[in-house]
Amino acid sequence: MVWLLRKCEKCKKYTLKQEKCPYCGGNVRIPHPAKFSPDDRYAKYRQAMRGLKLK
Repeated sequence: MVWLLRKCEKCKKYTLKQEKCPYCGGNVRIPHPAKFSPDDRYAKYRQAMRGLKLK
């Protein structure tokens, strides 16, 4: 499924533009969280990037 909605990191407004925010020119990103899976092979790497301990 393709996510069309984007959220500006700077002004926090939603837009359908994929390059930059039409209001302030800030960077846009997908506001939806990643799909959860109990068999996530990369969870320990994401946690390490956030500064949490590896198990």
